[in-house]
Amino acid sequence: MRDFLEFAPAAALINLVGILPRPAARAVGIGISRLVYLVHPRFRRVGLCNLDIAFPEMSATQKRRLLREEFAHLGRLLAEFCLFPRYTRENTGTVAVFDGLENYCGATERGNGVLLLTAHLGGWEVGSFVQSLHGRPLCIVIRELDNPYLNRLVDRYRTLHGNRTFGKQEFARGLLAAMHAGQTVGLLMDTNTITTQGVFVPFFGVPACTASGLARVALHTGAAVLPAFTIWDEALGKYRIQFEPMLELIRTGDDEADAITNTALFTRVIEDFVRRFPGQWLWVHRRWKTRPPGDEPWY
Repeated sequence: MRDFLEFAPAAALINLVGILPRPAARAVGIGISRLVYLVHPRFRRVGLCNLDIAFPEMSATQKRRLLREEFAHLGRLLAEFCLFPRYTRENTGTVAVFDGLENYCGATERGNGVLLLTAHLGGWEVGSFVQSLHGRPLCIVIRELDNPYLNRLVDRYRTLHGNRTFGKQEFARGLLAAMHAGQTVGLLMDTNTITTQGVFVPFFGVPACTASGLARVALHTGAAVLPAFTIWDEALGKYRIQFEPMLELIRTGDDEADAITNTALFTRVIEDFVRRFPGQWLWVHRRWKTRPPGDEPWY
């Protein structure tokens, strides 16, 4: 019963925002995110700590502005997620446009599967959902939510039009199966991981423990690795789903060294996008939580 009560407000919120006109839904979503920013000092503390690491030259005022901008983007994304059941192939042009779709089509034509390298940047949920509406469903690697009721609701929204999700516990098996079937998998590769599952590579010049599974699978299967980011374009008033050219992997024959080198390459791509759109990245995630042996904790 307690789990249901914890779930009920979230479900009611999603349903409520989902029936509003899009401008009103976005206003409510941004309002909610700004309220969260105000009442959760831990988020502000982690965000400012990360900004100190990434942009030590920035003033405190600039960092607080970027953090508020991030929460506004999260609120907009929350609103769009609530509106997913109302998306159709015909109306998605009012929400998002494609940029570089030829890069994606070229990667799929190779026939070895496609690994979409992406991050918690802009409207990451929007990009995968719009892809599915256009007949290009993805397999999405997720971390399941702690609340099972909310997890089922979120999963149902994500998979309304053919997307498929699998948890990190199924990572290796699910990823290999998808590549052998020539499918597309989206991976958010900008989160902290533990040392047994990742390697330390530079992120904003600081060692960050990063999952190396994407590099290992790409090297093993010959799958195409394609950077793909869904960025909010203020001038357009909608999201831009941007596909970059396929990455050329480093192959020296040393599997372990190549996994680390390519993981570092992928992380540099993500860093480049975060630098270009710093107000749209998830600064409140403890990206540098896992430290090399002997380092003091940062959070």
